[in-house]
Amino acid sequence: MDVYFLRHGLAGQHGDPKYKDDSLRPLTAQGRKKMRSVSLGMKSLGLTFDAVLSSPYLRARQTAEIVAQAYKIKNKEICLTDNLLPPASIEKLLREVHGRFPRSKNVLFVGHEPHLTEMVSSLLKCRKPLEIDLKKGGLCCLSVAQESAVLNWLLTPAQLALLAKEKQ
Repeated sequence: MDVYFLRHGLAGQHGDPKYKDDSLRPLTAQGRKKMRSVSLGMKSLGLTFDAVLSSPYLRARQTAEIVAQAYKIKNKEICLTDNLLPPASIEKLLREVHGRFPRSKNVLFVGHEPHLTEMVSSLLKCRKPLEIDLKKGGLCCLSVAQESAVLNWLLTPAQLALLAKEKQ
């Protein structure tokens, strides 16, 4: 199975008094625009998803919805899960995927840092989190088989946007 880890797009400032509840911080206008470009870049790579799971936080949900729109996936098909919030483990998240989407070959996870990097690191059997820079709107792909994984690639949002432009 290939798993894709997508960090949410640019969101309102952390600690902004407008958002007393951090889970309600939305994407900014620039964040929405960049995520549309990122989504087109993902499509230009020929990526497909059998399942899309997102953190329930607003900024992650909005990111997943933008991807869903680009892929013509209905928003109701996005699975919101607390397993994309700390302290949930990658093992628990994968159990959920296997239980809810047993035939999935390509799964997209939309979440937050540093939790996504911790999950990637765990799959790659690293003793401590990798020092990767998963930027907002960045995408990481791993192939997972049984108890091991292989890092296929990590792309920045700028790289994904360039791929989208090349296809136009």
